[in-house]
Amino acid sequence: MISLTSRDFLDMQIEEFIISSEKVAHVQVGNSAEHALLVLTKTGYSSIPVLDSKYRLKGLVSTQMITDSILGLDHIEYERLPDLKVDLVMQMAPIIHITEKFKKGLDLLINHPFLCVIDDEETFLGILTRRIVLKQLKKHIYLNS
Repeated sequence: MISLTSRDFLDMQIEEFIISSEKVAHVQVGNSAEHALLVLTKTGYSSIPVLDSKYRLKGLVSTQMITDSILGLDHIEYERLPDLKVDLVMQMAPIIHITEKFKKGLDLLINHPFLCVIDDEETFLGILTRRIVLKQLKKHIYLNS
């Protein structure tokens, strides 16, 4: 069984572990699904945040969400992509507040590859990824074993 000798590690603020919003691919609420699909394809990400004009987090959009929205009975209706807006296909994003502790991030990342980090005004500050949390956990375990 793994034993974390220091509770201080789990009580650390997540702020120092996030990838800042400037480095995270995203789309705006009014963008077309076609634009979102291009961003997703070019970046290789499975999902990206959807923001409003004031950079507040509104949801997540993924390739699967877009594809599901254009599936017809007999074929994929690609012609709908330019007119379909992101806000019609997006879903709620897994979020965490910037002031939360590492432990809460670890708990939430069990079911998500990343969490969108917000402040009190729901402004998108960046993401906390499962990869970063696992790397920190690994470093802590190896240092204390």
